[in-house]
Amino acid sequence: MRRAIGLTLAGLGAFLLVIAVLLRTYVPGQVLKYPLNEYLVTQLVGHGTDYFSPTQVKPITGATMVVTSTVKGDAGLGTSSTAVWDSFTYLYDETSHARYSYNIRRFAFDRRTAELVTCCGANVDGNSSIRQTGLVGFLWPFGTQRHTYQVFDPAMNKAAPARYMGTATIDGISVYRFVEKVTGVRVGTQTVPRSLVGMTGSSTVTLPESYTATNTYFVDPDTGAQLNEIQDEHLALTDATGAQRLLLLNASLSFTPQSLAKVVSLDQSARRELALLATILPVTAGVLGLAALVGGILLARPRRDDQPDYEDDTEVSPVMDPAI
Repeated sequence: MRRAIGLTLAGLGAFLLVIAVLLRTYVPGQVLKYPLNEYLVTQLVGHGTDYFSPTQVKPITGATMVVTSTVKGDAGLGTSSTAVWDSFTYLYDETSHARYSYNIRRFAFDRRTAELVTCCGANVDGNSSIRQTGLVGFLWPFGTQRHTYQVFDPAMNKAAPARYMGTATIDGISVYRFVEKVTGVRVGTQTVPRSLVGMTGSSTVTLPESYTATNTYFVDPDTGAQLNEIQDEHLALTDATGAQRLLLLNASLSFTPQSLAKVVSLDQSARRELALLATILPVTAGVLGLAALVGGILLARPRRDDQPDYEDDTEVSPVMDPAI
């Protein structure tokens, strides 16, 4: 019985050690994924924003610009590997109580790597011919590395390199800092009266929109969550020489304290889940497995007093007395 118990315990120990290895190497990759049915509202704010108001047809200076982004997952189109989300981004001048612009986007992406994929009706403002590539733009891979990533920039409708530039700390969480820099990228055109841009004549003129930005992203490398971002953006109409003719937007935007707290709280929850799956459970299973294996081997090993007695126990038959 003692030997049988030992063999069973040793088998259980070996099983727990296998489970510990799987929990450490395989299970997190299968369990930890971006959700299908996400719903999240965040805001960025920029004080001292200058822009041209299309509704008031005049420049506005020193405004407080609030960018509200609402993300909602379409679980019905998602799969075990791919998520489909919709986003609505709304720029609003709180100083003048006026809308500046808005953007609608549908995108599909890998739930582990945050890489955009082409499927499921992905589009930008209804234009499905825009090919969205690179990372989502506010989601990063689980296990983000210290190298350059291509990140989709909605202002350009294409990906741009975001280079690793060091570390920072947000609410006690160590994060990686990535910086995207673009200069004088043409992102569209506008037809405006010549008088509006300081050109002579009574007719209109079509000028390119020039986009320059330094966007900084703060990413938790373990969970891939983007805990903050700073968008320094400059958008203007320029002439053939590259000279600015009309400032459209000059803003420095970052998360509001409320949005920062919300995102950090979500990240801390993800970090607890990651620690449970990748550290606590594997270590617990490994310790219990090793203890059970060693204990089982010791129980199953034959004891000294269990060895068979090899002394000659054969009875000696009495010698017949021939005199009888």
